[in-house]
Amino acid sequence: MTECRRTRNGIAASYILQRIIYIFLEKVDTVLKKNAVVKLNIEDLTDLGFGVGRVDGMVVFVSDTVPGDECEVKIIKASSSFMVGRVERMISPSPLRVKGRCPNKECKSCAYRNISYCEEARLKEGGVRHLFDTDALGHTATTTIITSPEEYRYRNKAQYPVAMVNGEIKVGFYAPKSHRVTPVSDCPLTPKIFSEICELVTEFMDRNHISVYDEISGRGLVRHIYLRRGEVSGEVLLTLVVNGKALPCADELVSMVREKYPEVVGVLLNLNRDSTNVVLGEEYITLYGREYIYDTLAGVKLKITAPAFYQVNHDCAELLYAKAKELADLRKGDTLLDLYCGAGSIGLSMAGEVEKLIGIEIVASAVECAKENALANGIMNAEFYVGDAKDTEKLLEHAEAIRGEKIEPDVVILDPPRGGCDERLVRFVSSLSPRKIVYISCNPKTLARDVERFIEDGYLPGEVYPVDMFPMTGHVESVVCLERS
Repeated sequence: MTECRRTRNGIAASYILQRIIYIFLEKVDTVLKKNAVVKLNIEDLTDLGFGVGRVDGMVVFVSDTVPGDECEVKIIKASSSFMVGRVERMISPSPLRVKGRCPNKECKSCAYRNISYCEEARLKEGGVRHLFDTDALGHTATTTIITSPEEYRYRNKAQYPVAMVNGEIKVGFYAPKSHRVTPVSDCPLTPKIFSEICELVTEFMDRNHISVYDEISGRGLVRHIYLRRGEVSGEVLLTLVVNGKALPCADELVSMVREKYPEVVGVLLNLNRDSTNVVLGEEYITLYGREYIYDTLAGVKLKITAPAFYQVNHDCAELLYAKAKELADLRKGDTLLDLYCGAGSIGLSMAGEVEKLIGIEIVASAVECAKENALANGIMNAEFYVGDAKDTEKLLEHAEAIRGEKIEPDVVILDPPRGGCDERLVRFVSSLSPRKIVYISCNPKTLARDVERFIEDGYLPGEVYPVDMFPMTGHVESVVCLERS
């Protein structure tokens, strides 16, 4: 009798459990089903510009929404871990919403185009603070964000993909997470002359039946229009990235550009015949003028070639460099090692405070620019060498062979690309045992990762300073000083 009761109870319990699981799965399936429409309150905003809401604990990413929006959302993608939705009806717009930051409705490249700059800065500062306020990083403090002096027209560099859209040549930017070009008539982040030159190039291509590169077939000629401008000098460098060795009717293009835009000091071709996402190839051909511009940053006159790294927001870069110099707290007898030095801008701005500046950079033309920049500014205590930061075993080998002595830096400046430093580089820099490491980063996530590695090697971070070099976009620069404990 007892056995029968246990069996019946077991069957009943099993049935109830199955019903609970069935109801739960049915509910989840209803929520997750593609094309379902749900009511959503947007709670947060990602650095890609997607509003974040939740349905029964499941995260839903919705484009063109901001925190505080209440809307009906159609699910257009569903997975076991998240959903993507599209606004069907705005029930109640957020008070944080603003209009007019960007007139290009098709372009979705800027994450924060629908909120005020004040709110954008608050979100960016909070994002950096969240990354560093962890046990692994010793709850490193984050300061108030240093905002950009200019909210618009601050970019001195732009790379525009060229594509055929509905049978017409269009210039613009890639839509987020895609290679679909969204036409842009005039980006509010770039100088007006950039969009005007793009229009002129498009007119030239139309008139002369110049083909456009197609990523799928690998055919067609023009891939990108690449522009650089000196904020102080006003000089402009125009580069066409082409899938070939030459540009038909090149003399006509040069003539059109020179007649209308005397501030263009050089017109170049960049040859990129590879099937790749990398914009620039290795080889350049000069069609007119010179292959570089001049500009002045932090009191240093700089020669900048097309491939050389240079901060895109001139005025905000001056604030960033001033903060980095303050954190470095340099001494007259110091040796300063500047890794990822580019054309030497940041190291040269600090050269007057140290006995010796040594810069390392992988782009050979940038190293030549750095050497010329030192001479042009009367800086005689600077040396620059070609080296790959990823090849740590040989990083300083070439420089030390030329100098005939080991390089023992007192302070190291790091300014890597978005991927941050290779772990071997972190260990290598730590092994040099500098007094301080000043780390400038355009990606707070990789910065946090690398700071954790430096902590493991015996370095302690000071406060992290967010610097908004990229208004309206999801990117934010940061700088932190690590001291040997």
